[in-house]
Amino acid sequence: MAEVDVRNGDRVIVFDTTLRDGEQSPGATLTADEKLEVADALAGLGVDVMEAGFPAASPGDFEAVRSIAARVKGVTVAGLARCNQADIERAAHAVRSAESPRIHTFIATSDIHLRHKLRLSREQVLDRVSAMVAFAKGFTSDVEFSAEDATRSDWDYLVEVFGRAVAAGATTINVPDTVGYTTPGEYTALIRHLQANVPGIEHVVVSVHCHNDLGMATANTLAAVAAGARQVEVTVNGIGERAGNTALEEVVMALATRRDVFGGAETGIRKERLVPASRLVSSLTGLQVQANKAIVGANAFAHEAGIHQDGMLKERTTYEIMNPTDVGWEGTKLVLGKHSGRAGFRNTLNEIGLRLDDAQLQEAYSRFLVLADRKKHVTAADLVALVSDQLAGEDDVLQLSRWNASLGSAGPASASVVVTRGEEELIGDGQGNGPVDAFFAAIDAAVGIACELEYYQVEAVTPGEDAQGRVSVRVRVGDGVYTGHGLATDVVEASARAYLAALSKVEQGRNATVAAA
Repeated sequence: MAEVDVRNGDRVIVFDTTLRDGEQSPGATLTADEKLEVADALAGLGVDVMEAGFPAASPGDFEAVRSIAARVKGVTVAGLARCNQADIERAAHAVRSAESPRIHTFIATSDIHLRHKLRLSREQVLDRVSAMVAFAKGFTSDVEFSAEDATRSDWDYLVEVFGRAVAAGATTINVPDTVGYTTPGEYTALIRHLQANVPGIEHVVVSVHCHNDLGMATANTLAAVAAGARQVEVTVNGIGERAGNTALEEVVMALATRRDVFGGAETGIRKERLVPASRLVSSLTGLQVQANKAIVGANAFAHEAGIHQDGMLKERTTYEIMNPTDVGWEGTKLVLGKHSGRAGFRNTLNEIGLRLDDAQLQEAYSRFLVLADRKKHVTAADLVALVSDQLAGEDDVLQLSRWNASLGSAGPASASVVVTRGEEELIGDGQGNGPVDAFFAAIDAAVGIACELEYYQVEAVTPGEDAQGRVSVRVRVGDGVYTGHGLATDVVEASARAYLAALSKVEQGRNATVAAA
C-alpha cells in the first residue's frame, strides 16, 4: 500500500483483525479457502492493514497468512507474534511475500499479567521489548508493538515500555483495552498521557484495539481517535473473543457521519461495501448479525412505528442519519427479475463488488434464473448470498440431487434423499422430530458418515415471506469439527445443503489422508 502519514493529519488507518482476533470467536473457525475469500473482501473494502493471522499458532495459520500475503494487493499484511524470536521469525517468513509486510509483536504489561501469566519482572519485560522490537526490525521496516492489557497497566510504566519500543524502531504503538475494561474518558486521558510523555511518540502512529466486554468498544475507540490516535483495530461485525471487538462498520460510519465531532478524521473505506462484507463474514463464520446491530443489522434502517413511518414519508432524514444505500443496503438501482438478461445480471454483480470468471458467471446466472422463478424481485442481498453459496460449494464432493419430505400431526416426519458423489448416486431414507431432523437422518443413511450436530442456525437473507433461508451448521466427527452453509428459498432444503457441505469437508479430509498415505 502507499504509505499514509497520519501522525499529524486527519486520515485514520483501518487495521482489520477479522482473520486473527475475529476468528478466535468460539465456533468461527474458517477454512483456508474461506480465509482467502474474506481477505479478498477486506481488500475490496479498502482496509489499510489486514492482520491475517498468528503464524506461530499452527501450521495451518502459517499457511493461511503466507497465502494471503502472496495474494492481496494494495494492503499491508500483518502477522501477529509474541515477543520471542521463534514467533517473530515465523511471522516474518509468513508475510515476507506481501507487497507491504508488517510484524505485529506484543507482550503483556499489567502487573496482573506479569505476576500470574508471564512471571516476569517489569525490568525483564522492558529488556524483552527492546530486544524483540529490534529483532523484528531486522526483517521489515514496519513493526507494530502492542502492550497487552495496557488499560490495566501502570501509566508511568507504560511510558517506559512504549519509550523502549519506539527507541528500538517500532513504527506503530498499540494501546489495547484487551479485556474491555476502560471507559471513554479514562481512555482519552491515557492516550493524552502517553502523547505527552513517551519520547519520540510524535514520530510513530498511535493505535487502539478495544474489546467489548462492557459494551464500550466503539465508544472507547472513537474517544481515542478524538484524542489523537490514528489507527483503529477493528473486525467486521465486531466479532472476536468473548463479547467481541470494536466493529469496523460502526467506527467508519461514526467518523463519516460526525466529522464535525472528530475534527474531520476520516478513513479510506469503501462504505458501500460494508453490508456485503458483513454478510460474507456472517455466512462463512456462522455468526449471525443481530437484527438491531448498528449499520449492518437487518433492522438498522427499518421503521415500523407509525410516527416514524409518517416522518420518513415526508423527509427521510427525520429518522435516518445515514443513507442506507451508502453502506450497501438496497437502493433504487436495477431490479432483477426472471426477464433480466446476462448483461444486466453481470452489471449488477459488478456494482455490488462481485467478480466472477465466465464459467462461474454462467453457473451463477443459471442459479439466478431458478431463484427468479421463485421470487418476484431478486435483491443485491440475494445475489451476494447466492454467489457466496455457489463459490463455497464448488469443491463439495457431495451434492443434493433430489429430495422429498413429509410431516403431519399423526407421527414423526419422514424424508428421502438422493445424493451424488461424482457419478455415484447415494439414496437414503430417514425419520425424525420434524422435517430437518428427518432430512439429516436420511443424509446419514445415504452417505454413511457418523457425526454429531453441534450447531444449527437459520436466518433470512432479506425481509419478506419469499426470502431465501441461509442455514449454517457445525458437525463433529471424532476430533474434527466441520462447518457447512446452505441457501434456498425452502429452509428444509437449505438445511440439507448446509449439512452436505459440512459432510463434504469430512469426505475431502478423508480423501486427503488416503492420498497422503
